[in-house]
Amino acid sequence: MGKFSNKMKKKYQETSKKSIAVYLILRILVVASMIFQVILGNFQNAIMCIVALILFTIPTIVSEKLKIGIPSLLEAIIYLFIFSTTILGEINNFYGLIPFWDTILHTLNGFICAGIGFSLVDLLNQNSKKIHLSPMYVVLVAFCFSMTVGVLWEFCEFTADSLLKTDMQKDRIVQSISTVKLNPNGENHPVKIKDIEKTQIYSKDGNITTIENGYLDIGIGDTMKDLFVNFIGAIVFCTIGFLYIKNREKYQFARNFVPVKE
Repeated sequence: MGKFSNKMKKKYQETSKKSIAVYLILRILVVASMIFQVILGNFQNAIMCIVALILFTIPTIVSEKLKIGIPSLLEAIIYLFIFSTTILGEINNFYGLIPFWDTILHTLNGFICAGIGFSLVDLLNQNSKKIHLSPMYVVLVAFCFSMTVGVLWEFCEFTADSLLKTDMQKDRIVQSISTVKLNPNGENHPVKIKDIEKTQIYSKDGNITTIENGYLDIGIGDTMKDLFVNFIGAIVFCTIGFLYIKNREKYQFARNFVPVKE
């Protein structure tokens, strides 16, 4: 019950030449980057390269251990996502150089995680004689799985920023704020400050830091933006997944993103 034809199973078992090419090219680039970082003495970045190489093995391990066929397109997207976050994003600072780099990756993360959540439930639904879940329930679980992963990642960013003093929750300059903290009477009515031209931070050691063109927001805007685009990515996949369950033959393109039981 719920099995694909031998032809379809064979299709998922065979990794396409394009997927292999993407995998090999990205591994070569990661190894080259690791060697370069070691030469420069940036051992933290070299460790990041090692982490990327380890993450590259996950699709193969999942496929072999769990007997799950991962579509070649989805596999290539996962490899590109890992490379884009670690090598391009962290080591080459694409997060800072390209304005929407972080937004694109968080949207893609929402899409991929929704696909993973969808696959876990759909595989169970298709290969069990006792469980018959409705399409809406399956996509709801997929959506919740994706959003949960997104929230947990924001927890990780906040923890790293708090304990390790990183800036994963990227700060931004804003020109207006609304806060009850500055209410002179301590009432629950926000004080609104508009058209902020600059702010100054005075340290105990006598240093003065001037922030031009506004006020420094410390991460909340970035966090909410990340969760929102994660939401969009999850909704896009859930829409595709819902249509796929309703009519698997008509929406065969969705099979490019849905792992199957071998």
